[in-house]
Amino acid sequence: MGSETAITPQAADAAIARHMPQLSAESRPLSQCVGRILRQEVRAERDNPPFDRVCMDGIAVDSAAMRRGVRRYTVQATQAAGAPPLTLGDSGSAIEIMTGAMLPRGTDLVIPLERYTLAGGIVSLGENVNATPYHNVQRQGEDGPSGTMMLEAGVLLGAPEIAVAASAGLARLRVGAEPAFMIISTGDELVEPGEPIAAHQVRRSNAHAMVATLRSRGYERIGNDHIADDEAKLHERLTMHLATHDVLILSGGVSMGKFDLVPKVLAQLGVRQIFHKVEQRPGKPMWFGIGPAGQTVFGLPGNPVSTLVCLVRYIIPALIRAAGAARVSQERLALRSPVTVDLPLALFMPVYVEADEWGCRWAKPRPTNGSGDYISLVGTDGFIELPRGPNTYPKEFVANLYRW
Repeated sequence: MGSETAITPQAADAAIARHMPQLSAESRPLSQCVGRILRQEVRAERDNPPFDRVCMDGIAVDSAAMRRGVRRYTVQATQAAGAPPLTLGDSGSAIEIMTGAMLPRGTDLVIPLERYTLAGGIVSLGENVNATPYHNVQRQGEDGPSGTMMLEAGVLLGAPEIAVAASAGLARLRVGAEPAFMIISTGDELVEPGEPIAAHQVRRSNAHAMVATLRSRGYERIGNDHIADDEAKLHERLTMHLATHDVLILSGGVSMGKFDLVPKVLAQLGVRQIFHKVEQRPGKPMWFGIGPAGQTVFGLPGNPVSTLVCLVRYIIPALIRAAGAARVSQERLALRSPVTVDLPLALFMPVYVEADEWGCRWAKPRPTNGSGDYISLVGTDGFIELPRGPNTYPKEFVANLYRW
């Protein structure tokens, strides 16, 4: 069993990173790799660019003829992008050329169409046309020779990285596999949206918020269950979920009350507690453990703000690292107004991100009316993490920002 003593958020981060298993790798079609972590190297298939590539629509000529004073050229032919290169017939001729085409043989200069006139198949140059060899031409291999490292393992695949992989001729990539999630809310008081509700009951909202958070990050293999505050039922259902899922995220049942049965049942099932309680507000009762087959189990407090904050603050970054990310980027922002932290706990303060008249972005605090006040989160962009108090953090204090 892990310690019941509350640890700092930084110690919680380190403990999760130390114990959470790395996710396996899988091969996926290129079109399904956006937002995934690359688990292979990508090297250039050919020189980049693979030939002397024309950068402007215009004409291709021999620069030496131009330097000798030739100002009129006969259009010999047209060179299209994607076609084999033509060959210039003589120095008094020009080849019409399209952006992206191979530079015709015998030419070494591209003059853009706005620098000449064309009439009756004859090109007449304007004034002050640049005669430097290979002007408006990107030379073969200029961006990198064949075999150049283009992407390293651990990079997050966005649109630029997908384009690079495609240019390397790769139809599939090895990426961090998506885990199978099970989102579990506990509590007799919870009622699903759309179902009849009594005065003493509340809607089951936490699970929907967690599923939405995961889906917004591109995760799809997400199960969803509700278990009553009953030890036998918890034992039965958690046994099944541990056997079929990689990551269990529970909401509720981890505090110190009579019906907070989750830690006890998890221990019965062989889930090793790593820590229980973090020096933070909201979300102090957070629980983390590892199952007998390497399953990752997070027990989050049941109050809505606590649940969402812990998911975004700890679980999302941990999943990115477990997928093989070389780094997890962290956004930082300055406070728009002072914030007082009364207790010796880190404070997670919801904020709006707003820009001033100079374009500088600020974190504008939006305090909640407690960890059950999920309504106050509407319209906020995320939360900042302020160090433990007691202390007052002034305007312009810079803190980590975690977006919903």
